[in-house]
Amino acid sequence: MGGFKSFKSAAATLDGIEVAQMIRKNQLCKADKSGFFQFAELAG
Repeated sequence: MGGFKSFKSAAATLDGIEVAQMIRKNQLCKADKSGFFQFAELAG
C-alpha cells in the first residue's frame, strides 16, 4: 500500500471505516433505513 498523501484524506477514510463498522454492528438506531442510506447521511 502506498499510503495517504495528506492527513485529511487519511482521517476521512478512517472516519468512514468507523461509521461503516458502527452500522454493521447495529450501533446506530435507525431501523427504517438500510446501512447504505445511514452511511450516506453521515458521510454528507
